[in-house]
Amino acid sequence: MPASASLAGAGLLLAFLGALGCAGRAPGLSMAEGDTLISVDYEVFGKVQGVFFRKYTQAEGKKLGLVGWVQNTDQGTVQGQLQGPISKVRHMQEWLETRGSPKSHIDKANFNNEKVILKLDYSDFQIVK
Repeated sequence: MPASASLAGAGLLLAFLGALGCAGRAPGLSMAEGDTLISVDYEVFGKVQGVFFRKYTQAEGKKLGLVGWVQNTDQGTVQGQLQGPISKVRHMQEWLETRGSPKSHIDKANFNNEKVILKLDYSDFQIVK
């Protein structure tokens, strides 16, 4: 099964569980009812180092109200983790796959270890050196 198909299937399952009220939400966060919190790891391939990709990723994540981190790898990619409401995480995933920083060129983005979470593990979106 293509990765995009399994991601879509996982998204539908999460949305369904959220609609049923089976998935938890962090108390005290102001979110639309049923907007399930998720965590997902990512790695972006292409010309993504030396083009302010981490800085733009952090800014976009903060703009969307997401938390997590981003860092360069020794393999020339950028990796990190996103956490937040599923709708905002989906928006950020699309941004990582298609936009990035103005001078970047994205070949592909991989998303792994997606899971429903009850609370956020981070308080902000950080660039890891």
